[in-house]
Amino acid sequence: MTATPAWTIQKPTALLVLADGTVIEGKGIGATGKVQAEVCFNTALTGYQEILTDPSYLGQIVTFTFPHIGNIGANDEDIEDLTPAARHGAVGVIFKADITEPSNYRAARHLDTWLKARGIIGLCGIDTRALTAWIRENGMPNAVIAHDPAGVFDVGALKAEAKAWSGLEGLDLAKVATSGQSYRWDEKPWIWDEGYSTLGETDAAYHVVALDYGVKRNILRLFAGLNCRVTVVPAQTSAEEVLALRPDGIFLSNGPGDPAATGEYAVPVIKDLLKTDIPVFGICLGHQMLALALGARTEKMHQGHHGANHPVKDHTTGKVEIVSMNHGFAVDANSLPQGVEQTHISLFDGTNCGLRVDGRPVFSVQHHPEASPGPQDSHYLFRRFLNLIREKKGEPALAER
Repeated sequence: MTATPAWTIQKPTALLVLADGTVIEGKGIGATGKVQAEVCFNTALTGYQEILTDPSYLGQIVTFTFPHIGNIGANDEDIEDLTPAARHGAVGVIFKADITEPSNYRAARHLDTWLKARGIIGLCGIDTRALTAWIRENGMPNAVIAHDPAGVFDVGALKAEAKAWSGLEGLDLAKVATSGQSYRWDEKPWIWDEGYSTLGETDAAYHVVALDYGVKRNILRLFAGLNCRVTVVPAQTSAEEVLALRPDGIFLSNGPGDPAATGEYAVPVIKDLLKTDIPVFGICLGHQMLALALGARTEKMHQGHHGANHPVKDHTTGKVEIVSMNHGFAVDANSLPQGVEQTHISLFDGTNCGLRVDGRPVFSVQHHPEASPGPQDSHYLFRRFLNLIREKKGEPALAER
């Protein structure tokens, strides 16, 4: 009698269980265990390590639409969260194919080894195109991802856990992702074949205070690259404490969770900071909370925006940029009050991607201008912010590009 082919009898070692009871079987990778989270998809072709360490992904399982992940391996430079020991980033990951063997001169270890060290639970061997299409049609689902090398699962219990999870709406994750104390940042952007350098004490011409709701390292690096001394402060820092640091500019960072929930303590602080004439710049969650402080509303998106190929139009220049995005909530453009102008929009769906306050040195964007997925189309926004600081000091403006 002919033996049954091995592939037909292999047990799944990982499951993705959706809140509607759908069970997707695959091969486990990364850490073992289980976790409740929201499933999204990311269309980027590169930067998987930066994506998985972005604090904005806390509480999410990232499905990569690019089929082959892992050829860059993993290293200690391409990390975006500030506290890697706490693993503030994605909690789960889904790939189509097995992890590719590393083939890059910067690779320090295999991606699977790195996933295990980060505590990221993964699944591969499924049709990620089908899952992406499902999310586009039905929205980002609550789910449980589980990995057991022995393939032993209590499917009924996993279904119950997925169904019972309340999801990201109403969830304040900035208090989890934020730093626990204030500190100074002086690392400058990475340079090929040189790595990172440090801003010298005498080179720091401006002082930016960054409210950390889950800030990414490269944001802080770009400030340092413009000769800004950066003081990073925890999310729940008061306006009085911020102003006592005598900032030339105030930055509202990106971060995870529901902006309305974080806004319960952050919005009153931002309102007080807006009473001054200090320039203010916000990114992602910081953009959403600035909008809330100005009187606008935020809303949960159907499938969100996650990727490095999103076209956004800057109405202040008329130019279209290809940008990196990562958000599941958006500012309702129709709720922007008088005196607040919409500056950027997504050319995918027309959602709001930026605002500025008329006659005030205050603006923000929904996308991630610090990212470098190939193009660096939005780096000019950091110079735009610096020019607001320079204008207040009576200094000439720098070219934005």
